[in-house]
Amino acid sequence: MARRYCMAVIGAGSWGTTIASIAAANADTVIYARRRDTVDEINREHRNHAYLGDLQLNGSLRATDSIDEAVSNCDVLVMGVPSHSFRATLREVSRSIRPWVPVVSLSKGLEQGTHRRMTEIIHEELPGHPAGLLTGPNIAREVLQGMAAAAVLAMPDPMVARALQPLFGTSVFRVYTNSDVVGCELGGPLKNVIAIAAGMGDGLGVGINTKAAVVARGLAEMTRLGCALGGRPETFPGLTGMGDLLATCMSPLSRNRQVGEQFGKGRTTDEIVASMNMVAEGIKTSSVVVELAQRHALTLPIAIEVDAVVRGERTAAQAFRGLRRAAPGAESDSAA
Repeated sequence: MARRYCMAVIGAGSWGTTIASIAAANADTVIYARRRDTVDEINREHRNHAYLGDLQLNGSLRATDSIDEAVSNCDVLVMGVPSHSFRATLREVSRSIRPWVPVVSLSKGLEQGTHRRMTEIIHEELPGHPAGLLTGPNIAREVLQGMAAAAVLAMPDPMVARALQPLFGTSVFRVYTNSDVVGCELGGPLKNVIAIAAGMGDGLGVGINTKAAVVARGLAEMTRLGCALGGRPETFPGLTGMGDLLATCMSPLSRNRQVGEQFGKGRTTDEIVASMNMVAEGIKTSSVVVELAQRHALTLPIAIEVDAVVRGERTAAQAFRGLRRAAPGAESDSAA
C-alpha cells in the first residue's frame, strides 16, 4: 500500500482552511494558525468560526501554532497567507522544510515594491523547490459546503502537477492542470482590481448594463497586461481569468467586490480596512497593476480609476464619470 502524502497548509484564513479540509481526505494534513484559540477550535470542534462560521471541517485535519511542526515532515507545502506577508512567512518556513518539496501558493496578490508574483518569491526564498499555485473561481464557503466548483493547479512541470492534482480534488471540486504559471497567477490579482470597480457600481446603483461593461472591459485589461507580462492569451478566457473574474464580481461573498461596494457608498480605504477581518488583496494590488502598466506603456482605464479611489484621490462616483469621459475606440483596440 502506497504511503499517504503529508501536506502542510500555512495560514488558517477562509481559503487556506477550506483547502486544508479538502486535502485532509486525500493526505495527512496539518494547518498552521498563528492564534492558539483557532488551533484549539479546529482540533476540538473541527470549525474555524472566525472565517467560516459553523461550517464543519474534515475531522482528520490537525492544526498547530508551530510552523516548524507543520513543515518539517511535509511532502507538499501550501501557502495560504496574503501577499504582504508571503516572503516573511517563507523565510520562517525555510528553517524546517526538506529539499525539493513542492510549494503551492493560494495567494492572489502581487508584492508591493518588487511587483513579484508569489511563485517568483518562492523561487527566491526557497531555491530548488518546485513552485506553482492553486487558483480559480472559488468562494471558500461554497466550496466547503460541497457546491460544485473548479480550480486550476498551475505548475511548470506537468508531471509534478499530475502527481499533486488528486490531493486537492473531490467529486464536486474539479481540479484541472495548466503549465502557464504566469498567466494563471496574474488572473487572480488583476481580477481583484476589476472586482473593486464592479463593487463600486453596486454601491452606486449603476445597473447591470454598466456592471457587465465593466466586467467585459476589465477582462480586456487583464488580458492586455497579462500577456505583456508573459501569460498566454488563451489562459485569460479560462477558469483563472474570466471564471475567477465573474465569481469575484458577482458574488455577495467576494471581499474585493464588497470593498468596491463600500467605496460606492462613500467610505474611505482606512474605514473599510478597519471594518474587515479578512484581507482584500485588490486594495494593495491596484497600485502595483498601475505601475506595471506604466512600465509596459499600457493604458488600463479601469485599473487607473480604481487605484485613484483606493488612494483617496477620487470618489467612486468621480471614477465612473472618468470612465464615461474616455472616448471609446474599436473593441479590440489595446488602449480602449
